[in-house]
Amino acid sequence: MNAVATQTSTKTITSADVQAGLAAGFFGGLAEVAWIAITQNNAAGVARGVIGTIFPSLAASPNAVALGVTAHMLIALALGVALAVGVRWFMSKVASPAKAFAVFASLIAIWAINFFVVLPAWNPEFVTLVPYGVSLVSKALFGVAAAFTLLGMYRRGKA
Repeated sequence: MNAVATQTSTKTITSADVQAGLAAGFFGGLAEVAWIAITQNNAAGVARGVIGTIFPSLAASPNAVALGVTAHMLIALALGVALAVGVRWFMSKVASPAKAFAVFASLIAIWAINFFVVLPAWNPEFVTLVPYGVSLVSKALFGVAAAFTLLGMYRRGKA
């Protein structure tokens, strides 16, 4: 007779994860929106491109800019929660600077995957709306904002 030991996972998503992640995603998404608004003459076109990538029929809608910013922020919030959960699950015993670097590096990796793999296949026109350097800085700003938000919440015991 063979005995099999099983272990249940204790990895759950807590309300603190969600709170920290929503804050990180909000500030990260806001940093991106502000950067694009400051650096691009056609920020409204970028917002239309966001909603047009997800729902092509809405790109020409009179509400396309608001829908694009809303879609961007919803994606940012979800990404923030994923980052908060990932940091807690996989880096709970790691020093804060390493956590901050991991969050930042994750955003750079997401940018590379988006701009060199996903978007060229899904909506090649979107890749041409913002120069690579501007979009890279945008994602880096998200990473910095999210990292500082998460670390601040960890220090205060909110996550």
